[in-house]
Amino acid sequence: MAYTTPHAPSAGRPRLLTLPFTLASRVFRPARPGRLTDGAIETAQMARTVIGIAATLWMIYAYPLQQSMSSFAQDKLAETLISAGLLTVAGPLVLVAFVAAARPPGRAVYVRRLSGPVTGFGALFVTVLVLFLLLQNSGGARLAPELGPFRFVFLLVALAAVLFAVPFGLASAFLCVHYVFRTGDVHEVLPPLLSPLLVWVMFGAQLAGGSPVDAPQTVQYLFLFGPPLSVTLMSAWELRRLRTRFGVTVRGALHRGRRPARR
Repeated sequence: MAYTTPHAPSAGRPRLLTLPFTLASRVFRPARPGRLTDGAIETAQMARTVIGIAATLWMIYAYPLQQSMSSFAQDKLAETLISAGLLTVAGPLVLVAFVAAARPPGRAVYVRRLSGPVTGFGALFVTVLVLFLLLQNSGGARLAPELGPFRFVFLLVALAAVLFAVPFGLASAFLCVHYVFRTGDVHEVLPPLLSPLLVWVMFGAQLAGGSPVDAPQTVQYLFLFGPPLSVTLMSAWELRRLRTRFGVTVRGALHRGRRPARR
């Protein structure tokens, strides 16, 4: 059994250009002291991500796109943002159901651990709200003339906010999906329970949208069914490994099994 430890502060201050990405990583990476971790699970998750990226690049190289590269990139970005949006809706519902289903003393413990996911939800919401207010219909530009001599200060602050919020928001959308909105801070069984729900909803969206490349039907089916099936199988394997190696089960996490979970 291995446990995470709080991240040590870096030797120097983060560089300005990497500051949004550094902060996003700190906000969305699970950081509960004593959280159960397993090197095999983390390696498998990383391998699946690398294989998925490599397969997507190969598909783009091997087959002609049915749309422009910019449209393809925009669609992939939209999928990430949609995934983050789905987690924003499904995440709190699953957390509430999980905490409500847990028996004492687990319920009180899990309520105290909600600060991690709440931080993630709050950070992403504030970022989206800032971008919406500043960019939607040029809201910032329309507000500036009404501030009189302070308009230049406002425009500089607004520009700085946008330059920070855009990369922070993009990194946050990716990281909140990868770390499932820090639900692992509440309990280790939550990420593998939430991940299949997310990918199968995305599967429905991709099924309606069609394939982005002009590839044989077999290849299209492979790339369509591969991600949700691989995530589902990995989640099942992760839950099994938590049970067999560490004695952690969903029933135990809810304090409804014969013996409570070790977490």
